[in-house]
Amino acid sequence: MSPTGAGAQSPRVVLVGPPGSGKSTTARLLAGLLGVDLRDTDTDIEVTAGKAIADIFVDDGEPHFRALEREAVTTALAVHEGVLALGGGAVLDPLSQAALEAYTHDGGAVVFLDVSLTHVAPRVGFNQARPLLLGNPRAKWASLMEARRPVYERIATHRVDTDAKTAAQVAREIHEALVRPTPPEDPS
Repeated sequence: MSPTGAGAQSPRVVLVGPPGSGKSTTARLLAGLLGVDLRDTDTDIEVTAGKAIADIFVDDGEPHFRALEREAVTTALAVHEGVLALGGGAVLDPLSQAALEAYTHDGGAVVFLDVSLTHVAPRVGFNQARPLLLGNPRAKWASLMEARRPVYERIATHRVDTDAKTAAQVAREIHEALVRPTPPEDPS
């Protein structure tokens, strides 16, 4: 992973993954380890809208939320220089995908925090304010992952399995990969 990201004004690292993978907590811990600022696009969206994400879904609908999310992602990729955590569905928007692909093309690191249903259930509890998991949350989470996994894997430059790991362990694993010197290219 590149220790500096894609450029002078781009995130050091972007975390992506499904609900319950630990993006927000890991991002906070990783930012502390790196000594940089944290930015979470879910927080940006709530500040912009003046209400919680669950309320945006109920009051304004998912399309409105996704438009706010797209703007939050593209803005953060352009101006934030620390650790950036994206909402679980942010990678589904084609414009967000293009922005992330440009970021990685320029040397940026996108880490996919992967988690299994077995390990996500106790973390999420499937009873919190997660609007896309209402109804049968286990089946909906599995369906979300089936649709999103190929995108996470395509967008990410690295994958970290978070099963049976604390957020601190995951943050340390990412930190070690970020600060590890890149081996010289083999001239042959």
